[in-house]
Amino acid sequence: MPIEILMPALSPTMEEGTLAKWLVKEGDEVQSGDVIAEIETDKATMEFEAVDEGIMGPLVVPEGTEGVQVNTVIALMLEEGEDASDVSAPAAASPAAPAAPAEASPAPVAAAPQAVPSSQTTDGSRVFASPLARRIAADAQIDLSAVAGTGPRGRIVKKDVEAAIAGGTAQAAASALAAAAVSASPAAAQAPAVMAQSADAASVARMYEGRDYEEIPLDGMRKTIAARLTEAKQTIPHFYLRRDIRLDALLKFRADLNSQLESRGVKLSVNDFIIKACALALQAAPDANAVWAGDRMLKLKPSDVAVAVAIEGGLFTPVLKDAETKTLSTLSAEMKDLATRARDRKLAPHEYQGGSFAISNLGMFGIDNFDAVINPPHGAILAVGAGVKKPVVGKDGTLEAATVMSVTLSVDHRVIDGALGAELLKHIVDYLENPMSMLV
Repeated sequence: MPIEILMPALSPTMEEGTLAKWLVKEGDEVQSGDVIAEIETDKATMEFEAVDEGIMGPLVVPEGTEGVQVNTVIALMLEEGEDASDVSAPAAASPAAPAAPAEASPAPVAAAPQAVPSSQTTDGSRVFASPLARRIAADAQIDLSAVAGTGPRGRIVKKDVEAAIAGGTAQAAASALAAAAVSASPAAAQAPAVMAQSADAASVARMYEGRDYEEIPLDGMRKTIAARLTEAKQTIPHFYLRRDIRLDALLKFRADLNSQLESRGVKLSVNDFIIKACALALQAAPDANAVWAGDRMLKLKPSDVAVAVAIEGGLFTPVLKDAETKTLSTLSAEMKDLATRARDRKLAPHEYQGGSFAISNLGMFGIDNFDAVINPPHGAILAVGAGVKKPVVGKDGTLEAATVMSVTLSVDHRVIDGALGAELLKHIVDYLENPMSMLV
């Protein structure tokens, strides 16, 4: 029986993807770990590795196909003794056809517990396993959550399940499986997913009949941005804190450093100082270094700061991890590398996921000030405007010119209260107005 190769979930938020390119053809011999395809997600183009060994059978989904749902069969792999002429490829699923909701039916009285699918744990969370491993586990009644994976990215493969069977895991896992099935809450299992409904495309198009326009289909990135930011504004109780920051001391300090670092090819930007200031401020106000996790908050110890990078068709927010421990020159080099690879869509998921705090800088586009939308699960985001020469009142009461930058801190009130947000913003301002303190 051929092994089904499924469209992988290459990130936690991935629901569909584009099969950009096949790197194998029917009849090729494939080993576990071989790269067989390139998959384009909502954020990047990533390599897809085989988790089993065998001979490639029919390629069910042609390369270039968009909107392929996760877990759709995209190809078949032949096992030993099988021939491609004996295998009929399943029909490729239509990417645009949504699954019809199942009608609710009353649970039978005293029903026998049902086996949990081998691709899930007893609580319904997903386990990453090869199709062959899932089939062997189902036959042996093994809960795959009890099996350690040795395949690519920790995926469970055939030899892992066979080792579990040999080691006696099957009996223990089957007992746990039955117990969990009996005690599972049917209400939780049957709770329907509530999806936000968008405006009907046809009714909107009718409003513009007779007008000249171009219809632009949404790619994966734009769909994800729309969904996440709609969720953010609907579910996160934003509040906003605003401050003006005098940049003159920072600009002079930056110029002095850059002149000394010129021989090393290092040129620091104002944004590098902003990243460092935010990272240190999160350490100075540790209660603000937190994220919302549904029924709890996670308080982080390191300062993992995300920075919005505009790319064609959308944006990335690569994360600078442990930013409080890194020098300005290290942050500058790392940010340049992440931004370059973000524009080429070459970032790996771990490079743009996570973080507790984000920075969005539109000052380079001449924007004086704006309010940024929090990227969940972050607790806050700093919107940075342009540095502008303005008349200000000096310490001695006289009028003088100064370079002033306006910033707005958007805060998730579930995570950070007003006073704590004000404390965090004060630390950011203090570091930027006294840049020497960032080197201490």
